[in-house]
Amino acid sequence: MARPRSFDRDHVLHAAERQFRTSGFNGTSVDDISAATGLGRGSLYAAFDGKHGVLLQAMAGYSARLGSAMEALAGPDQGALERLHRFLLHAVDGVPLADDVPPAPDRATAACFAAKMALELGASDPEVERLANDCFSVVATAVAACVRAAQRNGDIDPDADPDNLAYLLLTIVRGIDVVGACGHSPARLTSIVESALALLPRPHHR
Repeated sequence: MARPRSFDRDHVLHAAERQFRTSGFNGTSVDDISAATGLGRGSLYAAFDGKHGVLLQAMAGYSARLGSAMEALAGPDQGALERLHRFLLHAVDGVPLADDVPPAPDRATAACFAAKMALELGASDPEVERLANDCFSVVATAVAACVRAAQRNGDIDPDADPDNLAYLLLTIVRGIDVVGACGHSPARLTSIVESALALLPRPHHR
């Protein structure tokens, strides 16, 4: 059997991710991936076991990049609330949290890759569902740690459940993706962010 030619794996997975973002999984063919990545069909099958294998590895890479991006939420207790604020405002710009992917042509394409694949394939594909949940967990874990820092600093009610608040904020961010993709203005999206921040439970003495 001929050996597949050498290639830059990260480049291929990034290019495939952009294709899946643009056309969805079902709307993307192996030929589309081959054209986007410059890798022949035979090499794609040999290296990734076909289109589904490319998707799974692209999602795994996206999850790893999310972990790096979420490091921006780490830091001292003082300033944790402001870091949460910036996390929410990041969604207003309509760019992926893992922002080493080149800019997309529109908000719908730029939205969370894991959420997009989860919405398209959902529970019908357990491997995609697991990887999407891994991505959500990466973000929620980092946000919850930042919430705990804000609690220690006296900015958020210490009795509030940080994990519940983290998933609340993650849901708001993903909702902003959807509302923004429907054409609502940055001013409206920013208003959503400010309202969400104001709803975070504050210590009773304040």
